[in-house]
Amino acid sequence: MLHGDVGLELAARVAAAVKSSLDLDITPAEALIRPSSRPGADYQCNAAMGLGKKVGRPPREVAAAIVGALDGTGLIVEPEIAGPGFINLTLTDTWLTTQLEGLLTDPRLGVPETGHPRRIAIDYSSPNVAKEMHVGHVRSTIIGDALVRLRRFHGDEVIPHNHLGDWGTPFGMLIEHLIDEGFSADHSISDLNTFYQAARKKFDADPDFAERARLRVVKLQSGDEETLRRWRELVDESMRHFMKVYKTLGIGLTPEDNYGESFYNPFLADTVAELERKGLTEISDGAVCVFPKGFFNREGDPLPLIVRKSDGGYGYMSTDLATVRYWTGERGATDLVYVVGTPQSQHFAMVFAASRDAGWLTPGHTAVHVNFGSILGEDGKMFRTRSGDSIKLIDLLSEAVDRAAAVVGERTDLSEEERASIAHAVGIGAVKYADLSSDREKDYVFSWEKMLATDGNTAAYLQYANARTLSIIRKSGETVQPGATVILTEKAERDLALQLIQLPAAIQAAVDGYTPHKLATYLYDTASAFTSFFEKCPVLKAEPEIRKSRLVFCALTSKVLTLGLDLLGIEAPTRL
Repeated sequence: MLHGDVGLELAARVAAAVKSSLDLDITPAEALIRPSSRPGADYQCNAAMGLGKKVGRPPREVAAAIVGALDGTGLIVEPEIAGPGFINLTLTDTWLTTQLEGLLTDPRLGVPETGHPRRIAIDYSSPNVAKEMHVGHVRSTIIGDALVRLRRFHGDEVIPHNHLGDWGTPFGMLIEHLIDEGFSADHSISDLNTFYQAARKKFDADPDFAERARLRVVKLQSGDEETLRRWRELVDESMRHFMKVYKTLGIGLTPEDNYGESFYNPFLADTVAELERKGLTEISDGAVCVFPKGFFNREGDPLPLIVRKSDGGYGYMSTDLATVRYWTGERGATDLVYVVGTPQSQHFAMVFAASRDAGWLTPGHTAVHVNFGSILGEDGKMFRTRSGDSIKLIDLLSEAVDRAAAVVGERTDLSEEERASIAHAVGIGAVKYADLSSDREKDYVFSWEKMLATDGNTAAYLQYANARTLSIIRKSGETVQPGATVILTEKAERDLALQLIQLPAAIQAAVDGYTPHKLATYLYDTASAFTSFFEKCPVLKAEPEIRKSRLVFCALTSKVLTLGLDLLGIEAPTRL
C-alpha cells in the first residue's frame, strides 16, 4: 500500500479480524483506530470495549481474539494488548521507510483522488456592490477559497459563485442620489461608499427622495436603459475594487464567477409560481409565504419564508430559493455549499427544508451551510477601528504586508523585489492562517503580534520551517533523487516519518467536515516534528548514508508543508 491513509488500512485489517474471530461485521470506522500517545505504539484500536458488550465477553478476551486473527503482514509488528482491552499497533520500520521512499515520486504525496466525484457549487465572499469590502468579508472569502482548493484536490468538480448584493432598493436609492449630485463614471469605490451613506440618510429623512428612489428601483427592474447603464457603472467600479482585494489575498474568484442577486431576478416569478403549483404557499398579511415544518418563533408561531411581498416585490428569501432551484435544476450541482456567518443558520435551514419540499433538493443532493463565528479585537469585542467603524479589508491587508516587511527585515542577500514578495507571502499568509487555523464555528481574536510570530501555531512558523528544510538541502550541495534510501536510526526520525504519512487523513478530515483547521493543525504538528528532528538529528554533519536519508526527510517535509499550505491558499516562500 503506497497510497492513502494507513489508519484506514489498519481499520480494514481489524474489521477482517473481527469477522474471522467473532463472526461480526463491522465497518472500518467501528474499528476505532486512533494515533497512539503511548510510548512504543503508533496506533491504538479501541474496538474491543464495545464489542465485548455485544458478544458478552470480557474486552481483554475479545482483544486477544482479534489479535489472534489479525493479519499484520508487512505492515505491523506483533500487536500488544494493554489495560482492559486496548490493542497497540506499531508499524514496521520497513513499511515506514518504503512509504517515505514512495512519496518522493508521488506529486500527491499519498493522497488518493476520490472515486466518486461530486459537482459542487460553493457560494462564498458575497460583498455588496457600491460598498468597500471590509473585515466582515474576510472569513467567508478565505474559508470559501480554502474549501474550493481542498475539494478540487479531492477530485470533485467545483463551481465557485460569488453571490453579490447588486440589486433592489439600495441601488434605486444610490442611483437617484448620484443623479441629484451630478453622476460621474469616474467615481472610485471610496466615493461610492460615501455616497451610499449619504443616500441612506437622505432616504430616511426625505419622503420625496424616498419615493423617487422607489420609482428608480421600478425603472431598474423594468429594464430602463439609462438606469441600467448607471447601474452597470456602479457594478464595474465595484468589481475593480473586488478584484484588487482578491488579487492581494490570492483568492481565485473572477468576474465570471459572479452570480449576483440581479442574475436570479429573471427566475423569481417562476420560482414562486412553482411553489404555488405544488401547494407549498400560503397568504399571510397579503404576502405569499412558505412555512417549512418545524420552524417557530418565540411565541410558538410558525416562521415564514416570504417569497413574494404584499406589494408584489421579491426579497432575499425568494432569491435564495431561486438559487437552489437554479444550481440543482439548471446546472446539475449535486452539492450546494454556502460559506456564510452563523447568524444565518436558521435561514438556511428553512431554505433547505422548503427546497426539499419543492423537490429541488432530492436525497441525492447535499446542501450545507458552512457557518463561521466572528473576528474579535483583543478587547473581546467585534474587531473595528478605534473610532468604531468597520475596517476596510484592503487597508487591513496592506497593514499585514507592511508589518511582515518589518519582521522579514532588510536582508542584504535578497533583492528588493524578493523582500517585497516574501513580505507579501508572510503578511497575507498570517491573516489567512489566523482564520483557517481556528475552528471556523468559533470566534477568534485578531492579534498582529500572535499571527506574525515565528513560533507557535502561525503561518510564519510553518513558512520558516519549510524555508529551513530547503536551506539545509541547498547547503548540502546535493539533490534528493527518487530512489533515495531512508534509514530510521533515531526516535525523532520515526516521529517525523509517522507525521508525514498522515497527510491523507488530515486532508480527508478537512474535506469531510468542511474544516480547514484540521489540515492547519496537522501542518503545525508536522512543522513541530521537523523542528524536533532538526534539533536532535544532525543532517549536514551526519555520515554520508545517514545524511542522504535525512535529506529525504527535509525534502518530504517541504513537499508536505508546501502542498498543505497551498490547499489553504497560503504561499510557502523558498527563502526567509
